[in-house]
Amino acid sequence: MLLAAICLTIFLIAIVGPYLAPYSPEDADILSAGLGPSGAHWLGTDALGRDILSRLLVGARLSIAGASLIVALSTLFGVSIALACAWRGGILDSIMMSALNIVFAIPGLLIAVILSALMGAGFWPPVIALTVVYVPFIARVIRSAALRERRRAYVDACQIAGFSSWRINLRHIAPNIGSIILAQATITFGAALMDFGAISFLGLGIQPPQAEWGLMVAEGRSELLEGSYQLSMSAGLMIIITVIVFNVLGERISDRYGRA
Repeated sequence: MLLAAICLTIFLIAIVGPYLAPYSPEDADILSAGLGPSGAHWLGTDALGRDILSRLLVGARLSIAGASLIVALSTLFGVSIALACAWRGGILDSIMMSALNIVFAIPGLLIAVILSALMGAGFWPPVIALTVVYVPFIARVIRSAALRERRRAYVDACQIAGFSSWRINLRHIAPNIGSIILAQATITFGAALMDFGAISFLGLGIQPPQAEWGLMVAEGRSELLEGSYQLSMSAGLMIIITVIVFNVLGERISDRYGRA
C-alpha cells in the first residue's frame, strides 16, 4: 500500500506540479543565478537564475507523461502480439518471435538514440523510439503466460461453446494474465522513465527552455564544476526514487501473482 501511495503521489505531482510551482520555470534572472537554497528559492537557482523547485515540479509532467505513454503503447502492442502468437502458434509465432528476438538482441538505448536522431528532437520521437524498444520485452514475457493460459481446459470449453477468438482472448485469457501484464508494465515504467531522461540528457529529446528531469541533469553538469550540485542532484534524485519505487512495486505484484 505504501509503494502504491508513493506512485500515486508521483503521478499527482506530475498533474498538479505546474500549478504548485512558486515561479515560472522559464523566467531567467541573471542577478539571482547560482543561488543556494533559501527561503525564496527552496532548492536554489540554476545558472540562468531559474527556480529549481519550479522546474522540478513542472518537469515532472513531461517526464511522467513520456514514460506513461511509452508503457501504454508498448504494453498495448506487446500484449496484442503475445496473444496473437500464443493463440495462432505455428508460422506466425515463429516469424514474430524471430523478428522480436532480432530487435531484442540490439541494445535498446542504441536503437532509441538512432531512431530519435532520425526523427528529430522533441517529445514524441523518444516516445515512439522507446515504444519500439520495449515491445519485444513485454511481448516475450506475456507470450509465455498466454501460452500457459491457452492450454487450460476453459479455453477448449469456450471454443466448443462457439465463442470467437477475440472474445476468448479479450474477455478470458487477457484478464486471467492481468497480474503479469500489470507487473511487467510497472517494472517497464521505471526503465522507460530512465531511458526517456537519458535521451533528453543526450540532447535528442526535450529541448531547452522546457523543463524535464533528464534535461535538468544535463543542464546541471557545468554547474557541478563550480560546486553547485542542486540542479543535477534534485532531478537525478527524483528519477532514482521513481525508478526504485516502481521497480519494487512491480516485483511485489509479480511475487503476489506467483504465490497465487
